[in-house]
Amino acid sequence: MNEDIRVRIATPNDFSAVMNLAMMVASENGIFEPDMNMVIADIWPALNGHKGLVGVIGAPGEDLQGFVLLRIGNLWYSPAEIIEEKTVFVAPKYRSAKGGRARKLCEFSKKVADELEMPLIIGVVSNHRTKGKEGLYNRLFGPPAGAFWLYGAKTGTWGDSASRSQSVGEN
Repeated sequence: MNEDIRVRIATPNDFSAVMNLAMMVASENGIFEPDMNMVIADIWPALNGHKGLVGVIGAPGEDLQGFVLLRIGNLWYSPAEIIEEKTVFVAPKYRSAKGGRARKLCEFSKKVADELEMPLIIGVVSNHRTKGKEGLYNRLFGPPAGAFWLYGAKTGTWGDSASRSQSVGEN
């Protein structure tokens, strides 16, 4: 595996590979079964540079190692725009590989925020391996500005193993 890890901006040609990673992250961190139309409604515009972008690790036409989905939105109380990190995800087989893929994806997010001169909101919503993620985010972004709690739900619990392993092409 190449230690010279680079994040590139995904294009519409990366759609299937990004969707495959999106289904992996939904399986691992999702609270509810994903609605493919909703997933596509967030990913497709970002792949086309409309109110967001997708940063990916991996060559075009190949399976991707990780991705970050960034969308431009608003907080509930203001029309001012903010970059919302929807997910940062590294495929399980690359998590222990050299190269710091999660770090690279987070640094990419910071670079996008700096270049657009917009604030970035990024967080961890997971019941699995959160301490490592929190430590990485503290190192890269500084102290947190709050926390999340889930009441009556747990991440990574939707569906059975057969439904979670479905790929995009099977729908």
